Amino acid sequence: MKNVSIDTITQAFLDYCGDDTDPRTMFVLQKMVEHMHAFAKEVDLTHAEWARGLKFLTDAGKITDDERNEFVLISDVTGMSSLVDMIGSQHAGTSSSVLGPFHSVGAPLLPVGGDLKKDNDGMTVVVEGFVRDLEGNPVEGALIELWQTAENGLYYSQDGGQDDFNLCCSMKTGADGRYAMTTVKPAPYKVPDDGPVGELFRATGRTPWRPSHLHFIVQADGLKALVTEVFAMDDPYLDSDAVFGVRSDLIMDYVKTTDMDALPSDLEVGQNVTNPYYKVDFDFILVPETK
Repeated sequence: MKNVSIDTITQAFLDYCGDDTDPRTMFVLQKMVEHMHAFAKEVDLTHAEWARGLKFLTDAGKITDDERNEFVLISDVTGMSSLVDMIGSQHAGTSSSVLGPFHSVGAPLLPVGGDLKKDNDGMTVVVEGFVRDLEGNPVEGALIELWQTAENGLYYSQDGGQDDFNLCCSMKTGADGRYAMTTVKPAPYKVPDDGPVGELFRATGRTPWRPSHLHFIVQADGLKALVTEVFAMDDPYLDSDAVFGVRSDLIMDYVKTTDMDALPSDLEVGQNVTNPYYKVDFDFILVPETK
């Protein structure tokens, strides 16, 4: 066995790896270890600090279960999720943003113009827009998934008082590429801060709050799937999003109006349409799969 030192331990890790390691795996591990070792040297990391870091990760493992993944949350609040998303996403069309932990597969299909608000509390929001390609052509048959918080700031999966798939839906665009629905304005909410991530927020003086947003996944044949979220212009947390998800082109206006005649004629307005209500318009631009 080689006698390693501060100057040689990084190379020793590489030397101990087998020759049959997948090249990409080897490259990623090499750079990760190089940066970790360089970090420890740069800050002159102490035993106590390293032990505290290991305890942080151990505590994250203890609190993680099928409903809550503290490691994903750590990735989110340190900006890694957004950074990887921006590195690996398209750089044309609508910006992508973080998926988040509350996406529910299998949300029921809602027709274009359908009512998602139902009996949820809050002012009615009419959301509509178009799915287009880079040339401005409408995308027929695009599958849109939407999910959001209720007025109390909770997703249905967090709140036993909400029905399954409350404020979640799937929708397919017609030949004109249009989507439309009634819903309620989602509320800002705090990411879970009762575990290790909460300690991180308190240690750094950061806020655990996320701005109000609607989550979307938009998919269509031949076009790259878009995972994104769109934010309210007037939200107080736009400039301090706990998971760094806000992009300038993902901010939309909630326009308050009392003009009931301006409601789209095909809209199922549900039981509790408010007056005034909010009108929101937002278009999605998808890029080719190979771009």
